[in-house]
Amino acid sequence: MTKSNKKKRGAYTSSRKRLFMLGFAIIGLFSLLIGTMFPTWTQIYKNKKETELLSAELDNLLEEEASLQSEVTKLEDPDYIARYAREKYLYSKQGELILRIPGLDKEKDE
Repeated sequence: MTKSNKKKRGAYTSSRKRLFMLGFAIIGLFSLLIGTMFPTWTQIYKNKKETELLSAELDNLLEEEASLQSEVTKLEDPDYIARYAREKYLYSKQGELILRIPGLDKEKDE
């Protein structure tokens, strides 16, 4: 082999080495990037799931609050309290007779 062929061949292998090292560096940086971002992605996914669960729980609690607020409003009415006490606790007015029918009481409770 002549000197010029050796120089060309040396330049060719040197170029391949540089390309190989550059490729290796790019793959290493890409791996590092994915490795650092993966835990963040999983945490974001977990936070989204938790947000959905908490949002559903909040909706249920808001419905319960509305129901309880309605009950408070009703309990401020003396007529409602009297009717409620008569139905639930079998209180009666003067001269009133209360008869319990077993089949109807179960339907009311449900």
